[in-house]
Amino acid sequence: MGRWTNVLVPFFLAAAGIVLVRAPFLIASSPYEASMGEVSKIFYFHVPVAITFMLSAFVCGIASVVFLVRRTRGADHVALAAAELTVVFGLMVLGTGPFWARKAWGVWWVWEARLTITLVMWMVFVAYLLLRRFGGPGSEMLAAAVSVFGMALVPFVYWSVNLWRTMHPTTNVLPTLPPSMSAPILWCFLGFICLYIGTLLVAVRLERNRALLEDAYLALED
Repeated sequence: MGRWTNVLVPFFLAAAGIVLVRAPFLIASSPYEASMGEVSKIFYFHVPVAITFMLSAFVCGIASVVFLVRRTRGADHVALAAAELTVVFGLMVLGTGPFWARKAWGVWWVWEARLTITLVMWMVFVAYLLLRRFGGPGSEMLAAAVSVFGMALVPFVYWSVNLWRTMHPTTNVLPTLPPSMSAPILWCFLGFICLYIGTLLVAVRLERNRALLEDAYLALED
């Protein structure tokens, strides 16, 4: 695994760098929504980050399920690394969304279904990290259950716009976008996915090394 990580990390990070360096030029040449002007181009950044945020929650939740069932430390390392990235990407989602909302809706924040569930989901993964940091021995089991709950919120975030009246567009809008708008979104998504995979592999390796270091300290104390 270590040998493959040494190969995959530079590959994904380099790919992310190439894609994301090109992304601003694609976004600059892409069309914008008539009533919002240039501010609407936040959409090309906000949507790929939001998708990555939800995928990261799934990675954390699935790894936590594997850890709860099999008690494998590798799965726990993946879950912890994914939780950290879920919080980071969630913060990017919550940070960029208000700029769109201010121009489109006239307010920075609205307590509608999708925004509220997204905030709750982000706070769940923050709670996961707090449990791992301050929960003491055995907290990894409780934290794993918390992350499974966070993963279960992802479908509600996605389908909330179809189930309740919200200010977000429904899920039918994205597939119907013209190629001039969908291409930059897919391009940015590719860049963020490459960045996510590369940083996830680095975070997993760091967590594994931290666990080995803790084991060495415990062995010395014994």
